[in-house]
Amino acid sequence: MTALLAFDGLSKDWFGVPAVTDFTLGIEPGSSLGLIGENGAGKSTLMNMVGGVVAPSSGRMTWQGEPYAPATPADAARRGIAFIHQELNLFTNLSIAENIFIDGFPRRFGLIDRARIAATARSLLQRLDLDHAPDTIVGELAPGERQLVEIAKALHREADLIIFDEPTTSLTPRETARLFDVIARLRAEGRTLIYISHILGDVTRVCDQVAVLRDGRLIDHGPVADFPVPRMIRAMIGRELSGLFPDRSATPSPTVIFRAEGLGQPGVIETISFEAHAGEILGLFGLMGSGRSELARAAFGLDPLASGTLALADRPLTGPTAARIAAGMAFVTENRREEGLMLEAPVADNLSLVAVRAFGRGPLALLDREAHAVATERARAELGVRAGRIATQPVKALSGGNQQKVVIGKWLMADPRFFILDEPTRGVDVGAKYEIYTLIDRLAAAGSGILFISSEVEELIGMCDRILVMSRGELVRAFTPPFNREQILASAFREAVT
Repeated sequence: MTALLAFDGLSKDWFGVPAVTDFTLGIEPGSSLGLIGENGAGKSTLMNMVGGVVAPSSGRMTWQGEPYAPATPADAARRGIAFIHQELNLFTNLSIAENIFIDGFPRRFGLIDRARIAATARSLLQRLDLDHAPDTIVGELAPGERQLVEIAKALHREADLIIFDEPTTSLTPRETARLFDVIARLRAEGRTLIYISHILGDVTRVCDQVAVLRDGRLIDHGPVADFPVPRMIRAMIGRELSGLFPDRSATPSPTVIFRAEGLGQPGVIETISFEAHAGEILGLFGLMGSGRSELARAAFGLDPLASGTLALADRPLTGPTAARIAAGMAFVTENRREEGLMLEAPVADNLSLVAVRAFGRGPLALLDREAHAVATERARAELGVRAGRIATQPVKALSGGNQQKVVIGKWLMADPRFFILDEPTRGVDVGAKYEIYTLIDRLAAAGSGILFISSEVEELIGMCDRILVMSRGELVRAFTPPFNREQILASAFREAVT
């Protein structure tokens, strides 16, 4: 059988540094390939070559047996290749129908044929069980529904190959299950899929083939039945990983480091009280919309509170966010690209973002560049950030896992006593996750208190000393070891487990 898309010795380097090297693989029509690898392994570069975003340095691609060398993303779209990106490519101020037809509106008598647009969009939405009118504004949709609009765009273009890039990162379990149902239908229709994900269990569920990239090279490939998760991890990181989580190196102190009493904001959070101890990793779990991120933002002073009090090391926390930072709080946002980093700025400037005032010298507080360079390089080394010259390399050029280390690292330079970590491992690979878990354990062992917010029950069970569960803006239950996964999930749904 002729491969739908084939790679023959495909390579790409950036200024002499290889990103993809001698990649050779054929993808058969109707197959579903799971493409996995650590952040920085070359997955994005490979897909950018498929999508016409960048040109290969050497090697070639073929499409249905014919030479394929797209010069632009439009070339890839014309061949029948569609991308469902992690960062969705939608205009949130336009309607569903307008987004589906954004590349070309049908006309009748020289005018846009809105009746045809509505009818076609309605048919596509029915195929995907998306119960919204075509004129619904995309900004009003939930994340999972927006993703289905992207898939509707691909179906409208009659794409033969659909590439999913970390599609479940921002989805609830229910939205993820819905997406998998749609993917199953696409496979039944004979569509060819490439599925990129760090959630290895999802890869085994969705795909029939697996390809593993490491340092830009194809390391392993074969049927998904031959790839249990330990083999995937070993191929991705080049070594055995004895466990998904590091052994805890310390136990919590009886000393309360952070206290919240009666926190409330009508319609958002309701009368929430809890304590966190020095050296404790306190988990916070809840479904999308439970109020967990809203609680974190309010505690850090980013959003207002109507009632309640906060204290850090028995000292009341009041005033703006800057006062909380000065008191010793840190907040790692779940949205690192928009809220956690200055993407165009160098790695070093991002690392020192919170503590930059400490490098001011003289009456004008001019930056002591030598001290700044020494401190940021020390932080880079301690965090294990893989980068070139951090004084000049923009942080946007780093892989997702290394970007997340920088987000955490900028707080470490301010030496805080209490960390709020909101989804600190979202969108990073298993190797980078382990490094971040090890860093979190190190912070706790040094006496810091940590509020660890996650939508992954398994990582909370693997890392935390206690787990709090939120539902509909309320704190509904607290768990201590040994943890029971089913009971934690049931509490989030407010169901009883016998």
